[in-house]
Amino acid sequence: MRVTVLYFAWLRERIGAPREEVDTSAATVADLVAELAAGSEGHALAFADLTSLRVALDQELADFAAPLAGVREVAFFPPMTGG
Repeated sequence: MRVTVLYFAWLRERIGAPREEVDTSAATVADLVAELAAGSEGHALAFADLTSLRVALDQELADFAAPLAGVREVAFFPPMTGG
């Protein structure tokens, strides 16, 4: 399956790109994160602490146990605060 992965804020800085197209066999977001983290030092650093991240699947908030079947876009970003 091919998905577009988007990175926001400090994730983009650590990974060095705002987005990438990824061919994956991951069943869940957590599986995708494991694949990405194994791919480069920047990815490993960005995904070192999942408690500081949020994820959206096709622009809908999800959790890391969510399945990827049928998903076209995965976005990772830090938690947002109001103000």
